[in-house]
Amino acid sequence: MPPEIRVERRGEVEILCIDRPEARNALTHQTYAELERAVRATTARCLVITGTDPAFCSGDDVKKVMGGGEGRPAAALARAPRLTPAADALLSTDVPVIAAVNGAAVGWGMELALLADLRVASERARFGELFVLRGLCCDVAGLARLASLVGREKAAELLFTGDVIDAAEALRIGLTSRVVPHAELLPAALALAGKIAANPPLAVRRLKAGLREALDPDWQALGSWVSSSLGELFQTEDHREGVKAFLEKRAARYVGR
Repeated sequence: MPPEIRVERRGEVEILCIDRPEARNALTHQTYAELERAVRATTARCLVITGTDPAFCSGDDVKKVMGGGEGRPAAALARAPRLTPAADALLSTDVPVIAAVNGAAVGWGMELALLADLRVASERARFGELFVLRGLCCDVAGLARLASLVGREKAAELLFTGDVIDAAEALRIGLTSRVVPHAELLPAALALAGKIAANPPLAVRRLKAGLREALDPDWQALGSWVSSSLGELFQTEDHREGVKAFLEKRAARYVGR
């Protein structure tokens, strides 16, 4: 199978690029595994995560991950509730991570953007926590990091509605600290990464560890809660209807069971 994550080293900076443009960089089990391995294996001083245009990451590949093409997620979650391994890799690394958001960052694509320390957004970026529309709850970053960035009330609005917001709104509410013209996105992200990588690496790593100590919840406990919740929600009629409606391109009809 061809790789779904392209890894490119530029000096002390490493670029991880999700490379499934035909599926708007939707994630398969292979993509998740490659992302986890790349983050854990990096020797760079700073990571930049992006996607091949036109999207950053459109979340899980519904046909493969939720539609039965790669196994049943509910059974695996029920057997061993845990923090998503790719999320664990990003949350535990002491290497600074920048998300260069070049297009849609929705579903787990939004989680991926939130798992980064910094977000640089193209004017074409879009952000959305779509899980509720599939009858599911979000991953840990949507619960802890989103509220930390935009406040509890705005986070609740985005989580409960599944609304998608544009780059300008993301900048206004503090979800991203900068928006740049699309053609300048990767240069801007690499310039920021280069500035970080040029600083004393031991000090930078300790600062990131300090932020984690000061601000982060118990990710393992939260991950187990999310995993257990998803294990239940994957088995509901509303989840099956949400997936079916998405695949059939129609409005969903939820019944609350």
